Amino acid sequence: MLSQQTVVSADMADTERALKMRLNVDPWFMFNGFHINRYLSAVIFNMTAFEVDSPRDQPFLPHVSVIIPIYNGEQDVPPLLDCLKAQTYPRDKVEYVLVDNASRDRTLTLLKTAAEASATEGLSLRCLSETQIQSSYAARNTGIKATQTEFLAFTDADCRPLPNWLSDLVQPFVDPAVGIVAGEVLALEGDSWLEQYSGRKETLSQKHTLAHPFYPYGQTANLAVRRQAFEKAGLFRPYLTTGGDADMCWRIQQAGNWKIVFAEQAAVQHRHRATLEDLKSQWRRYGRSNRYLHELHGVSLAREFSRKDYAYRWSRWLLKELPLTIPKILTRRADLSYLLDTPLDLLCTQARAQGQRDARLSEQARQIEWMHPPLTDSPIQKE
Repeated sequence: MLSQQTVVSADMADTERALKMRLNVDPWFMFNGFHINRYLSAVIFNMTAFEVDSPRDQPFLPHVSVIIPIYNGEQDVPPLLDCLKAQTYPRDKVEYVLVDNASRDRTLTLLKTAAEASATEGLSLRCLSETQIQSSYAARNTGIKATQTEFLAFTDADCRPLPNWLSDLVQPFVDPAVGIVAGEVLALEGDSWLEQYSGRKETLSQKHTLAHPFYPYGQTANLAVRRQAFEKAGLFRPYLTTGGDADMCWRIQQAGNWKIVFAEQAAVQHRHRATLEDLKSQWRRYGRSNRYLHELHGVSLAREFSRKDYAYRWSRWLLKELPLTIPKILTRRADLSYLLDTPLDLLCTQARAQGQRDARLSEQARQIEWMHPPLTDSPIQKE
């Protein structure tokens, strides 16, 4: 079980914000100040880490529902099911709720077949459908409302939970003050330069999101939430298309004095983008998320680069970074992919800026769905 867990609170965010202000670091800019931001995050995490005695012979094993939204995931369903079957968590204490989100491929058929076969394997696997709203957050809400357990875990169809994932993810809930637990998202090994690049940057790591200067948050690729926290703060915004995990975590922390904990050993693996178009799409989505969260919570937008900024970064790459990197490649201390770090940094920065400029938050996307709505005429209420 967990030997260490990291509690992230508003005090942590305030401390990091103060440090970044002193060093004049843009809290939203990941790449130009990447090493500084990562260093600051490490400092904060080391400051707030503490050892927790969790005897291995007495693990915390509550009943848990694992909710996974799936859209056009027929290629992901078989390996995902293998990972769920390999979980070390007691099968009589977990149900896996797979929610098809109006897929147009064979996803729903595969899920129904798997659900029927699971009974003979002692595995509780349920197949649900969310066809009214095309959004992973709406699908998650459908799963949440179909369950009764006190603890709800989330991952995605393209993630591969490690065998001890769920066991490690729920351990921090032994503390009744913990409302959210975020596990780590690791990279599946990839052969392409783009995958190697994203792996070096640890793009998907929860350490970045948990160090957010507004409030810490975890990505739904690897997250667990206490049901009571949802009941007080509301569920996901069903019409939101990105940024919903941050929005939900922030509302939970604002609605009550809940702790958010980093369970680093509770890991899932996720494949990085392997094509330039997929990488740009990922960072445009990050930009849209920035815009939506700015409008919902007033957080700062990412600073856009000027022509002078781009000129400086390109000249630095040509005149300083290349002369330092090429000898490392020749002596096999680095591979050729390192030559592309700065160009890819700038590509991602530009894609994020474009997504941030183009995004528009609709009034519908502001709506919050509730477990038990305050008004009986509609389960979805405006904030």
